[in-house]
Formats: sequence, C-alpha cells, structure tokens
Amino acid sequence: MVRAFRQLDVTLRSGTLAGVTDGKMPLRAIVATTASKTAAALSRAAGRGDGSVIGGWIGLKIDPDLLAHLASGRAVALVSGTNGKTTTTRLTAAAVGVLGRVATNSYGANMPTGHTSALAKEGHTPFAVLETDEHYLPQVIEATRPKVVALLNLSRDQLDRAKEVAMMAQLWKTALAGHPEIRVVANADDPLVVWAAAASPQTTWFSAGQRWQDDSSVCPESGHPIERAGGDWWCVGCPLRRPTPQWVVEEDGVIDPRGDWHLVKLQLPGKVNLGNAATALAVAGEFGVRPIEALPRLSRVTSIAGRYAQVDRDGRNIRLLLAKNPASWLEAFDMADQAPTLLSINARDPDGLDTSWLWDVDFSPLRDRPVLITGDRAYDLAVRLQVNQVPFQHVHTFDEALAQVPPGRLEVIANYTAFQDIRAVLDRVN
Repeated sequence: MVRAFRQLDVTLRSGTLAGVTDGKMPLRAIVATTASKTAAALSRAAGRGDGSVIGGWIGLKIDPDLLAHLASGRAVALVSGTNGKTTTTRLTAAAVGVLGRVATNSYGANMPTGHTSALAKEGHTPFAVLETDEHYLPQVIEATRPKVVALLNLSRDQLDRAKEVAMMAQLWKTALAGHPEIRVVANADDPLVVWAAAASPQTTWFSAGQRWQDDSSVCPESGHPIERAGGDWWCVGCPLRRPTPQWVVEEDGVIDPRGDWHLVKLQLPGKVNLGNAATALAVAGEFGVRPIEALPRLSRVTSIAGRYAQVDRDGRNIRLLLAKNPASWLEAFDMADQAPTLLSINARDPDGLDTSWLWDVDFSPLRDRPVLITGDRAYDLAVRLQVNQVPFQHVHTFDEALAQVPPGRLEVIANYTAFQDIRAVLDRVN
C-alpha cells in the first residue's frame, strides 16, 4: 500500500495524468482515477484477482462521482438482464469496436465498482459497453447517461436477496421513463421486458426466443394470464402483447430491420448465443455499425472470462459452462454434448444462499450420460438428481472427477463460485 501511494505521488508530480483523463476531470477525480488504476494493478500483481472490483471501490471512496466523471464524453451502452449479460456485452464490445476503442468490463464485474475500474483502466475511449447488474441499472443510468440500454430478460435469481421479477421490471420501467432520450434495445419475447421497455419512446425490439417461461406467465400490467402460440404472446386482460421485432433470429442467422438475412458464424455454442449475437448487432446498429461490418468480429470471440473455454488436461478435453439459475441451466443442457458431465454447486454470497431453485430445474436431459457432482452443496444437488432419476457419482475435488472419467470430452456445468473454483484449478483459463 505504501508503494501504491508513492506511485500515485510520482504520477501526480510527473504530469502523466493528463493523458489518462484528457485534462477534463477535476483534481479529485484525477487522483481517484490514478488510485483506482494503481490498486487494480497491485491486485493483479499480487495474484489476488483481476483488480476489476478493488480498483473501482477505492476510486469511488476517494470520489463518489468518479463513475460519472469517467463516463463523461463517451458514447455508452449498458447491457442488463438476468442471463447472458457477460456474453452479450463481450459480443457488443466486439461489434462496436468497428468504430474505435471500446472500454468494457470484460470480466463480468457488473456493479458501479466494476464499471469504474474498467473505465479507469482503459483511459479515454470514445465508446464504452458495460455489463450492468439488473438491480443497479437505474443507478448506473444516472451516472453514465448511456446512449443505449439493452434489456435481455428477467427471471428468478438469487432468491434469498433478489427482488421478485415483477418488482425488477417496475424498477426498470421507472428508470427508463425518466430518461426518454435513451435508445432501448429490448427482447420482444419476454413480457416483463416488453412491459418495462414500453416506458421508453425509442425502442428497438429483437427476437431471440424465450425457452424459460415460468417467470412470465402473468401480465405485469393487469395480473391476467399471458397466452402463447406460435412464438407470439399476449395478455388476455389488457392490450399488452408481443411487439413486432426489427431484429429476428432465423435458423443460423439474423434478419435485420431492412429484411436482409445475415449468416452468423460463432465459436460459442448453443442457440442462446445466436440470440446474444442478434442483441449485439442490434445495439451496434444504434451506433451506426452495419451487420456486415460487425459479424467478422463476432466470429472471433471464443470464450468470455472462462465461459465456454476448453482446456486439455490428462487426455480430457474440458469445457466450462456457467449456469446460475433455472433459465441458464436449461440453456447449459442444450449446449452440452452427450458426454461425461460434472455438476458443481456452491451457495456462497455471490451465488445466493438459497438452493431451492434446484427444484425448478429439470435434470432429466442428463439421464443418458455419466454424471458426477461436487461443490459445497453437492448433497442438495444429489437429492434433486435422485428425485429426477438421474444416476450420479459424488466426487470431492476436480482432480478426482478427472480420474473418474475416460479420455475425451468432459462437460463442466457450475454456478458462479463453483465455476470460479474450477477455473482457478485450470490456471484461471479465459
């Protein structure tokens, strides 16, 4: 820490801060920016993490308005929703990168501390694409004054501390109603998102499908049932219904607002990522980026903070899939090959302490393969699998799991901290 403040003093005296901030920020913000960058660098050097939280935390302690200062002068896009934020943000940053340098929180630190650290680290850029926790979206809108906000979906998550999904939709609706200047890119297939985005006069709709529908069976406006047929949906008791989308996933491509179809080639698995790519194209379109310019950049994205990463170890090809709630587990099962599969569940603070959501997941798609389980709450998972008639083997460590499966593919599906534990064993693979 002493070294950090010496570095700060040297930087102040040397005059190099002007290059970081373009000289447009007050002195307090300049000092906070340098402290943020220094703390993040020290965290990385000490092997304590990537610095994406601690840097922002220290910077905001020095200047509570630092995020607003750092966002000023940039064209900002915020990406929020329960699932798919990190991947969609990475794809969007790649697409917007056609126009110039983009600051982004690529490691998924999606609260104001993470945003602050990401912007401070990158220095001055014309653009920023920030993954934003759904709870913090109104606060981050106020701080960053974004050009575009993308709303992906809403479903239950972290039941011990998160708002009910209808309350979250109301939070979004109120925030957007106060900022009619913001362009909103929203999921036409999610009734809760449509209801929230209806408060904005400038909305572009995308359609990527909605496989998980258990959290949107009741209209948030009237309380009447939502009916569905052939991809369409409507409320039986009020005018709320699915809007006509301008961006549509069709087969292995995306139709743009002009009606042109574009083949989307991704290195990321699953239909859900085709939907994430459609969202990225729609957001990039609000910046003036054409699909033909963005698609080559999307095709080069291989993994995001370990998600979808593949690692070869001891003759096994290990693929990492993150799943943190019922909707994302459903998508993970769709992505996973029919191969030995390791499931890992923790219930630490970042995961949420309540594992009752496991009973909303249908694990029957795993009956046709060897299944291993591990993690802090493996026994909770064991009971759920037993009820679902899925045979399994309990292992205590990741290395033990490797020893129990033959050479070849091993699919790993884990919730947040369990995923990070396994990623650490694999040398923090990205």
